[in-house]
Amino acid sequence: MSQITLYLDDATQALVDQAAAAHGVSKSRWVADIIRKYAAHEWPQDCLDLAGRFADFPLCHESQAPSPADVSRVGF
Repeated sequence: MSQITLYLDDATQALVDQAAAAHGVSKSRWVADIIRKYAAHEWPQDCLDLAGRFADFPLCHESQAPSPADVSRVGF
Protein backbone atom coordinates (compact mmCIF):
# COMPACT_ATOMS: atom_id res chain seq x y z
CA MET A 1 0.00 0.00 0.00
CA SER A 2 1.41 3.39 -0.95
CA GLN A 3 1.43 6.52 1.15
CA ILE A 4 0.84 10.15 0.26
CA THR A 5 1.56 13.37 2.12
CA LEU A 6 -1.04 16.13 1.99
CA TYR A 7 -0.45 19.67 3.14
CA LEU A 8 -3.73 21.12 4.39
CA ASP A 9 -4.53 24.45 5.95
CA ASP A 10 -6.11 24.32 9.41
CA ALA A 11 -9.67 24.86 8.15
CA THR A 12 -9.40 22.05 5.59
CA GLN A 13 -7.82 19.73 8.15
CA ALA A 14 -10.75 20.42 10.48
CA LEU A 15 -13.19 19.52 7.67
CA VAL A 16 -11.38 16.23 7.06
CA ASP A 17 -11.37 15.44 10.79
CA GLN A 18 -15.09 16.18 11.12
CA ALA A 19 -16.11 14.28 7.99
CA ALA A 20 -14.07 11.19 8.88
CA ALA A 21 -15.49 11.16 12.41
CA ALA A 22 -19.05 11.64 11.09
CA HIS A 23 -18.62 8.64 8.76
CA GLY A 24 -16.95 6.54 11.44
CA VAL A 25 -13.79 5.91 9.44
CA SER A 26 -10.17 6.93 9.67
CA LYS A 27 -9.03 10.10 7.93
CA SER A 28 -6.99 7.98 5.53
CA ARG A 29 -10.01 5.84 4.61
CA TRP A 30 -12.23 8.92 4.20
CA VAL A 31 -9.75 10.64 1.86
CA ALA A 32 -9.28 7.41 -0.15
CA ASP A 33 -13.07 7.03 -0.50
CA ILE A 34 -13.40 10.62 -1.74
CA ILE A 35 -10.61 10.07 -4.29
CA ARG A 36 -12.31 6.91 -5.55
CA LYS A 37 -15.64 8.72 -5.80
CA TYR A 38 -14.40 11.75 -7.72
CA ALA A 39 -11.61 10.19 -9.79
CA ALA A 40 -13.70 7.31 -11.13
CA HIS A 41 -14.24 7.08 -14.87
CA GLU A 42 -17.85 6.04 -14.58
CA TRP A 43 -21.14 7.88 -14.47
CA PRO A 44 -22.44 8.23 -10.91
CA GLN A 45 -25.43 6.02 -10.12
CA ASP A 46 -27.73 9.01 -9.59
CA CYS A 47 -26.97 10.13 -13.16
CA LEU A 48 -27.60 6.65 -14.52
CA ASP A 49 -30.92 6.57 -12.64
CA LEU A 50 -32.08 9.54 -14.75
CA ALA A 51 -31.96 7.52 -17.98
CA GLY A 52 -35.43 7.34 -19.48
CA ARG A 53 -36.98 9.69 -16.92
CA PHE A 54 -37.81 12.41 -19.46
CA ALA A 55 -40.63 11.11 -21.64
CA ASP A 56 -40.53 14.10 -23.98
CA PHE A 57 -36.75 14.02 -24.51
CA PRO A 58 -36.08 13.36 -28.20
CA LEU A 59 -33.89 10.42 -29.06
CA CYS A 60 -31.04 11.03 -31.49
CA HIS A 61 -32.65 9.05 -34.31
CA GLU A 62 -35.94 10.93 -33.85
CA SER A 63 -34.56 14.45 -33.87
CA GLN A 64 -31.92 14.31 -36.59
CA ALA A 65 -32.77 15.59 -40.02
CA PRO A 66 -31.26 13.62 -42.89
CA SER A 67 -27.72 14.64 -43.70
CA PRO A 68 -27.36 16.80 -46.81
CA ALA A 69 -25.39 15.46 -49.73
CA ASP A 70 -21.67 16.15 -49.58
CA VAL A 71 -20.45 19.00 -51.77
CA SER A 72 -17.39 19.10 -53.98
CA ARG A 73 -14.26 20.37 -52.30
CA VAL A 74 -12.13 23.10 -53.77
CA GLY A 75 -8.59 21.91 -54.49
CA PHE A 76 -5.56 23.97 -53.57
